[in-house]
Amino acid sequence: MTDEVSSQNPSEDARKIDALLEVMARLRSPEGGCPWDLEQNFRTIAPYTVEEAYEVADAIERGDMAGLKEELGDLLFQSVFHAQMAKEEGLFTFGDVAEAIAEKMIRRHPHVFGEDDMRSSEEQTAAWEVQKAEERKAKGKDGLLDDVPAGLPGLTRAVKLQKRAGRVGFDWSDARSVLDKIAEETEELTEAMANADKDHIEEEFGDLLFVLANLSRHLDIDPESALRRANEKFIRRFKHIEKTFSARGESLADASLDDMEAVWNEAKALDKTAKDRA
Repeated sequence: MTDEVSSQNPSEDARKIDALLEVMARLRSPEGGCPWDLEQNFRTIAPYTVEEAYEVADAIERGDMAGLKEELGDLLFQSVFHAQMAKEEGLFTFGDVAEAIAEKMIRRHPHVFGEDDMRSSEEQTAAWEVQKAEERKAKGKDGLLDDVPAGLPGLTRAVKLQKRAGRVGFDWSDARSVLDKIAEETEELTEAMANADKDHIEEEFGDLLFVLANLSRHLDIDPESALRRANEKFIRRFKHIEKTFSARGESLADASLDDMEAVWNEAKALDKTAKDRA
């Protein structure tokens, strides 16, 4: 069996996980461990955990399955790192983490692991939300928005907040109504810019982004994914500008905006041609 083919032997999988846990324990060992790893704590490692999650998303976006395997390993290592630090403090172990998520998934899927009838996707989602609400209440978080993580990317958090509020009817009826709100927020931003009030401008710009995130929800589009796609498109088209001017022996620093805009439009035309051929 090659390394590219996952093991179907549970005991072999367990052995590999144990080996990873041992690697982490060695790295954090006061005797012969890695100085950098020993200096870390939950707070200092958290940014790396978030970064690795984005690396996973990037590999998926690029369709890079070999890269995905590697990035999933990096993300798993982050879980192991946090669990090792928790173990050292007598809080919990990696086994506790695995057990807790397994129990949660079983609890949230009674139609699979219990005696409930098989549900449609919509019914399952509704039941899932009821279960999550009960779990929030058990944790003393009665507010509908209480457990939406503050550390999420802004657009993602905005969508989650709006989705939660929408469950009790605090929402626009359709996407066109959101477009009307976007026009209103754009006008308010324009007024703030006219007054040159930086704090007010930031506030109104935030309101506009918040409503745009809501539009993405009504259109069933992930705003982070859409923005990543726009970023990649910008990079691709700007590289075309760089290559074009380099081939001419000209410097971008000396080029006019009109010249660069003309080449940008060439890149747009190339994108359209490639899309039409696809």
